[in-house]
This record gives sequence, C-alpha cells and structure tokens, in this order.
Amino acid sequence: MKQIIYDNYSELSVRTAEMIAAIISDKPDALLCFPAGETSVGTFRHLIKLNKTSKISFKQCRIVGLDEWANIGRMRNENCFSFLKKHLFNQIDYSEENFYFFDGESSDLLQECIKTDDFIKKNGPIDMILLGMGMNGHLGLNEPGCSFDLYSHIVDLDETTKIVGQKYFSDKVQLTSGITLGLKYIMEAGTVILQLNGIRKAEVARRLMDSEISPVFPASILKSHLNSFLLLDKEAAEYL
Repeated sequence: MKQIIYDNYSELSVRTAEMIAAIISDKPDALLCFPAGETSVGTFRHLIKLNKTSKISFKQCRIVGLDEWANIGRMRNENCFSFLKKHLFNQIDYSEENFYFFDGESSDLLQECIKTDDFIKKNGPIDMILLGMGMNGHLGLNEPGCSFDLYSHIVDLDETTKIVGQKYFSDKVQLTSGITLGLKYIMEAGTVILQLNGIRKAEVARRLMDSEISPVFPASILKSHLNSFLLLDKEAAEYL
C-alpha cells in the first residue's frame, strides 16, 4: 500500500479526484465504486467540476454501490444512496442502465446480494474503489471479524458503527444491520484508494499501519493489495 500525505483536505480531495479522472480517461467504461462518507465529499466536488468542464465523462462508466443501511424505514431518504445522489450522482452525467445500488429496504436482502454479484460479474472486476475507514477499521460495512473471503453480504453492525453512523441522519435512527460489498471484491479491484483526513482519524491511521493483517481490523487487508493507496492529509498522518 503506497502512502501519500498531502498538506490539507483540499489538496487531498483534488489529488484523489485527479487519480480517479485518470482512470476514467484511460478506460471510459470503467466500473467504479464510491463510498457515502464525509471525507469523500471534497473529492466529489472536484469530480463534478471536472465533469462539468468536460474533462471527464461518467456516461459510459459502470457504477456499483459499496454499502447500505438495512431496514431504516422512515429514514430511508437519508441513506447511503441518498447521500451519494446529493453529493455526486445528481450532478454528473452517469447512465441509469450502467448503475446498480443495494436496496436496503428490500424484504429479501440476500437477493440484493445476488443481484449485485451478478452486476459485478457482468461488468467487473471493479476498476476503482474509493474508500473511507471507520473508527473500528471497517471498510464499507465490513465490520471487525468479517471474513476476508466474502463477496456481497449482509452484516450485523458493530456497536461503534451504530453510534458513529448517527451523524448521517437528521433524527435518531435504529441501526442494526447493513448490506455491503465484501472484502474479496475490494481485493480484486484494480485500484483501491483509501482516504483519511482530520485529526480524529490520526489514531486509526496509526493503528492501520501498525496492525497485523487480520479480520479484527478489516482495513489491514489493504496492505496486501498490489495497487492500493493510502491518501491522508497532515492531520490524519499526525502519528505516522
């Protein structure tokens, strides 16, 4: 895993977007995967700017969802898909037919896993996956203890995720389970970009670099990926 430290969040966002843009330029129909998280918002802003100025187009790109909260009822309009629509999809030129995202409100989440796996089999492997990392080391919703050998799967949420996840909602929501691309998809991706920013992520960044590769700390698996990048701002790199 190649580590690159940038001066601040703005530079981190711009450089990440430029990396993604280069992948799209090289392969206009690339299969992409984006996370719903605060760190990625700056990157999304710059990707939108590149799209609006015709530097890149998402029209031919295939896009697959990373994860989704399951069975959150009335708060479904503030789920991961809604976050991505607000901050990215509603402002770029992607094609609906090239897009698949988990339906976390489905009565058959296992079927959602099967449909996502089918989409990736047809369009994959994933060319680029952008990730954030949870305070417990999760990637997507691959929580501590999740097997490294899973594709799409349903997961019981870790207590840390249940607490931290509240920040994405305007009202208290019962978070119990989720649905996610498994770590096997991440390891099969052509390029993996993990972004960390801010002092609040400094300790978890240190833990990532110091940890052994183990399901106890899911993000540790990225250290064995042949084309993975850890991109941080100076605050997140404080203890490295």
